[in-house]
Amino acid sequence: LVLFAVFGVFPLLFSLYLAFQSWEPTSGLDAMEFVGLSNFSFALSDEWFWKALGNTLWLAIVSGAPQHLVAIPLAVFLHTRFKRLRDAMVGAYFLPYITSTVAIAIMFSALFSTDYGLVNAGLGAVGIAPVDWLNEPGSLKPAIALVVFWRYLGFNLVLYLAALQTIPKDLYEAATMDGAGRWQQFWWITLPGIRPMVFFGVTLSVIGGLQLFEEPFILTRGNGGTDQAGMTAAVYLYRLAFDFNDFGGASAMSWLLCGVVVVLTWLTNRAFAERRQGRA
Repeated sequence: LVLFAVFGVFPLLFSLYLAFQSWEPTSGLDAMEFVGLSNFSFALSDEWFWKALGNTLWLAIVSGAPQHLVAIPLAVFLHTRFKRLRDAMVGAYFLPYITSTVAIAIMFSALFSTDYGLVNAGLGAVGIAPVDWLNEPGSLKPAIALVVFWRYLGFNLVLYLAALQTIPKDLYEAATMDGAGRWQQFWWITLPGIRPMVFFGVTLSVIGGLQLFEEPFILTRGNGGTDQAGMTAAVYLYRLAFDFNDFGGASAMSWLLCGVVVVLTWLTNRAFAERRQGRA
């Protein structure tokens, strides 16, 4: 409780207090000046904040949705086809999630290198011109989304494999005796059985996607990339606080971002709740 209070509750409350202050940390605590809602007004009128928020939503959707669309059928395949080697396969998919983010970003920086990267080498083998992945605005966001997808696919795979193991085998045996095919069993038994885990996984993806920081920060060298195409809301908050010394504005933006997370999480909950009511 003491650790949680010091490293959890206090920073949270202090950031809320800073949201109503104008403060540069180099001047000391006595330099704080109450400015009311000015920081929130500044955040809502800041074009960079809206651009960063748009980038964040784009990355959250493009990298988050495919994670579940791929993880669910892949989990079913591993659950039904692999018995002895299943744990080894799951470990291989889960490895990127526990690998250092810095190591992953450095590896993909080399893979996406314009002149010597393996990605462009593969494109050149089929006659496609090299792409400047990490410097062109049109290719930077897809590159970041690919890294995020690759890293978190294994985490969702583990979630859905755990959910599949809770579905009674008797249901599949009864469905087989009644003449149900594999697709019908997947649609009427597997999906309803793992739906609570899908809700849990999608909620985590929404929260994590809106707080995306490490991958875009390292791949863009901390500056958001060309035309700020890779600058997420979390990266912009970091730059506003530690590059521009505006801790009050950064705190206000962080609470606005928290509001966006709460709203989208609530909408996700409502979407799953309405489906449950519809089936009832």
